Amino acid sequence: QVQLVESGGGLVQAGGSLRLSCAHSQRTISTFSSYVAGWFRQAPGKEREFVAAIWWTSGTPNYAESVKGRFTISREHNKKTVYLQMNNLKPEDTAVYYCAADTGGRSATNPAEYRYWGQGTQVTVSS
Repeated sequence: QVQLVESGGGLVQAGGSLRLSCAHSQRTISTFSSYVAGWFRQAPGKEREFVAAIWWTSGTPNYAESVKGRFTISREHNKKTVYLQMNNLKPEDTAVYYCAADTGGRSATNPAEYRYWGQGTQVTVSS
């Protein structure tokens, strides 16, 4: 069982920045060769969508086209924490952002492949 705790959401003006953090409780992440950590978001009335993910062992990132060049995902191994640095935020980035993880990940972008989810954190970008 993996528990995920998010932090860092809030209200920001368009063009501003926020950094989200997600602390993972799994103590032996390094033993899982396919451990994947992702960020998804869900706006009111819309389906949950992929934002970014990182394969823990290799550090290889994946990004949705809509955030490429603006968002950066990273992980800090010693703290077992994943970050999502969000720059040049736009009003359409407004959503609840969810941290997700799986120990046997097969897909970085499909939410159905993630077994563990955080509680979500609100990000609101004003115009």
